[in-house]
Amino acid sequence: MQEVRVGLLGFGTIGAGVVRVFQHNAPVMSDRLGATLKLVRIADLDITTDRGVEVEPGLLTTDADQVLTAPEVDVVIELVGGYEPARSFVLKAIEHGKHVVTANKALLAKYGDEILAAASKKGVEVMFEASVGGGIPILSAIKENLCVNRFRSIFGILNGTCNYILSRMTEEGAAFATVLRDAQQQGYAEADPTFDIEGVDTAHKLAILLTLCFGTQVDLEQIHLEGISQISAVDIQFARQFGYKIKLLAIGKEVDGEIEARVHPTMIPQNAPLADVDGVFNAVRLVGDFVGPVMLYGQGAGRDATASAVMGDVMAIARNLLKNAVGRTPARAHQEWAISRRPIRAMHEIVSRYYLRFTTVDRPGVVAQIARVLGNFGIGISSMMQPEGRHVDTVAIVIMTHEAREADIRSALAEIDLLEVVQEQSHFIRIENSIE
Repeated sequence: MQEVRVGLLGFGTIGAGVVRVFQHNAPVMSDRLGATLKLVRIADLDITTDRGVEVEPGLLTTDADQVLTAPEVDVVIELVGGYEPARSFVLKAIEHGKHVVTANKALLAKYGDEILAAASKKGVEVMFEASVGGGIPILSAIKENLCVNRFRSIFGILNGTCNYILSRMTEEGAAFATVLRDAQQQGYAEADPTFDIEGVDTAHKLAILLTLCFGTQVDLEQIHLEGISQISAVDIQFARQFGYKIKLLAIGKEVDGEIEARVHPTMIPQNAPLADVDGVFNAVRLVGDFVGPVMLYGQGAGRDATASAVMGDVMAIARNLLKNAVGRTPARAHQEWAISRRPIRAMHEIVSRYYLRFTTVDRPGVVAQIARVLGNFGIGISSMMQPEGRHVDTVAIVIMTHEAREADIRSALAEIDLLEVVQEQSHFIRIENSIE
């Protein structure tokens, strides 16, 4: 039986999951491939720590070149993470004629053009299913089953840490800081959670999805980015009363020839399927012109789910190798020459409904003053809530608007914040009703 030989770079949590797949599901892979997948080398700086899987000592090395340049390696799995040395490793593997599988969304979002150009020149494949949504097969669905569609929109819950925090805040009414601390203690959040809670991780994944769906290369700096650290239990409580949940969404849309690319907390209807995605789970909702709305849901991270996606890519490359069909499916769903830089819609031009929260003195006429400013900017009020004061000097006023332009919302809030009756900076959250 033919063999396809695999080298692994990075023997951390996901790397251990990859080894488990080889050890537990080798017969499954062989039956489906018609050949043997063989793990021939594992490289990591630390080859002594127990990963919970038994590995033959001869497979382990601290020398990355024994994976990157060895003639007995056909496919390199990169699980080092980050920009460097991952970028250099991947480019060296390609230079030596190796096919590459990676879960590294940050690397692809920043250096995808360079890496895929090098792979095309060398005639090798680069696959990265695990980079977006962990075990959810969203990229292969876009590249294969949904490839005849023009996509209209992407909505994604793509970071398990943020979703876990917001889910706990919603269920328990707990404060952000309290839930974040619990998430760190349980291992759902890093000691420094900035990358997750400020939306950077989600933006990396959105950049990849935008290219696959819309055929455009998007720089990370072009993606509007807001995290969840400013979301309060008060906002979540008001959202519930209006029939919404708050989620950190990755949003991509094609509007009048421009692409909207944004990551921010968003209110979505409680009856929307995405609203039921809780805890550390992820989901992506796409709308295609022929298929309509499609949502894929599953574990967005974790050792085994991510290893499943990584090994799915290895299997796909192995099948192509055995049939001499390398390059059959474009890595980014479009031929590389068809990927362009389409205009990205400026954030101040987007149109949305908005949740507005004001903290004001508790006296008659305050609502009229706020409504007058909103009206001056053409912003219509669809509903309002003003809870009764409880022997305090300030009160919350919450307004849900009709569709408005972001620039008008920001200008109106800046003027409202100057009113004598307003005690704190106004707060807003965008609303998406189109995902019901």
